[in-house]
This record gives sequence, C-alpha cells and structure tokens, in this order.
Amino acid sequence: MTEGSSFALTTPAFVDHVELTVGDLSTVSSFYQRVIGLSPIEHHAGKDVLGVGGRPLLTLTERGDAAPAPLSAAGLFHIAFLLPTRTDLAHWLSHAGEQNVRLEGASDHLVSEALYLSDPEGNGIEIYRDRRPDEWTYHDDGTVEMATERLDLRALLAETPHKPFAGMADGTAVGHIHLQVGDVAQAEGFYHDILGLKVMAHYPGASFMATGGYHHHVAVNIWNSRKAEPRRENMRGLAGYRLHYNDAAAFESTLASLREKQVPMQQTVEGWVIRDPWNIGITLSA
Repeated sequence: MTEGSSFALTTPAFVDHVELTVGDLSTVSSFYQRVIGLSPIEHHAGKDVLGVGGRPLLTLTERGDAAPAPLSAAGLFHIAFLLPTRTDLAHWLSHAGEQNVRLEGASDHLVSEALYLSDPEGNGIEIYRDRRPDEWTYHDDGTVEMATERLDLRALLAETPHKPFAGMADGTAVGHIHLQVGDVAQAEGFYHDILGLKVMAHYPGASFMATGGYHHHVAVNIWNSRKAEPRRENMRGLAGYRLHYNDAAAFESTLASLREKQVPMQQTVEGWVIRDPWNIGITLSA
C-alpha cells in the first residue's frame, strides 16, 4: 500500500463528515477556507458546507443563542484532516507559516505525523498524514504501537513543493475525530460494545478505536473533561459527525446491536441518528 492510498477510508466504517455549531459563521468559515484550505461547497442562511474536491467534510451552522462551551465540557478535542502525502503536509505547514498561524503542537505518532492548532472559536484541529500501514507495528492482539514524539519541522519543511498553496490537496479527508468525554470506560462501553469499534491503543486517560485495523477513527479522552455531563444543545463546538459504512453487513450488524441495546435511533435522509452518552450526535450511513 503506497502513501496516499488513504487506508483510513477503505475500512468497514470511517468518519467522513463533521458538523460544528458556531457563533460567528463568517469568521469561522473564512478561517477554514483561508488557513485550513477547504473550499465552499454550499452556502445557506446561517450554514456553510466546506470540503475538498467537491467532497463535503465540514458543516458550520450558526446559532444566535450559541454559548461558548467550557474547556471541561464534553465534545470536540479535535477534528483531524488527513492529507494524502507527506509532501502535502509540508505544503500546508509552509502555507501556515505564511499565514502567521500559531501551531499548538507538532508530533510524530509513529503511525502518523501531525500538526495541531485551533480555529477562532477554540475548536481543535489536527492536520496529519499517515505512514503506510506496513510501517506500523501491530501487536499480537491487533492493537497498534503509537507514541507522541517530537516532529522535526525543519525536515518536514524541506519537502515543501515549489508551487503556490492552492488549498487542501485533492484526496484530503476527515481521517478521525477525537472527543472529550466524561469517562473512558463508559465511552468504550458505547463505541466498542455497542458500535463495534475495536480498541486499537490506550494512553493514560484516553482510548483510540477504529474499524478494519486503522490506528483510530474515533478517539476519546478525559484530559480536560473528567465526569463531564451531556452537552447542551446550544453549546458552540461539536454538533455531531457521520460514521459512514463501506460494508453493508457491518452496517446492518451495528443497527441490530443498537436495537438490541435499545439505543434510541431516528431515521433521516442521511441515515440513522443516534447520540452517545454525552449527547454527541452520530449519523450512521451506508
């Protein structure tokens, strides 16, 4: 498997879209277009849909009564945009420097290389690229070796292509979503026991879960949010995300598990909407 083949998107299920509630649509939308490099796909009153190559990745919905979420609230830790290649990551880093963007972190996670920042309303963002899966270290139980090591930014910048930045590279996707929750064990009880995601790695206070052997499609942590209560509907930040199924059998098995566990479900034109224990909406589609 070569770099850029987006292993994350070929698994039985993956995160393909995130929706944020914002207080100032114009400012936040401009940031995701100018700094992150997303392109407008749809614009409605109070709502922008942004993406790459015509593929919707992020919906921003403005609410007049949107209240700032405290740092300790359940919700979004970061949305992670997966770039196809290391060259694309270098190109974005160079662009960020030209935009005078303040990075909040830069890490080598063994399976990936990642850059971190926040949008104007404090929503966390990760921009990353994956190493090839044959470069990852899998343990006998199927989990994967991950770490947080220093990323050499000088070496990364050396791979910047000699051309102007024209937005996120074609093939960019939502690689994963990282959530703040109130309890890791309770989160695993929902995402693993009910939704069927496999636990791929543990950090102190965090769990990383996925389908199909990916390092993680959904991560949860309690680093800021231990014992957090369910989110209020008018909070800024994460309104919900979509888990898309490539595998019809896995989709039907998940729906059966939800019915057996009597998890409330609502059918919409996009799929089945459920809520996790912290009132984070998840749309299941196939």
